[in-house]
Amino acid sequence: MHYDYKPKGVCARMIHFDLDENQRVHNVSFEGGCNGNLKAISKLVEGQEAKNLISILDGNLCGFKNTSCADQFSKALQQAI
Repeated sequence: MHYDYKPKGVCARMIHFDLDENQRVHNVSFEGGCNGNLKAISKLVEGQEAKNLISILDGNLCGFKNTSCADQFSKALQQAI
């Protein structure tokens, strides 16, 4: 299943990803944000279990913000599963 998530409080404007029947993450992409870092996150999370990624990424902060693109991705995953 394909998902599109509009993050809040970060530079990225949109997060796109797929979840397979085993709730594994595929094809993650971010619109906007820190291009190099977000490409790296997309590669690192490929094929990983959504629940495991939520536990790793939830609460990760970016600088002075109370969230981050990784934290917002965990929120997107929480909504999807």
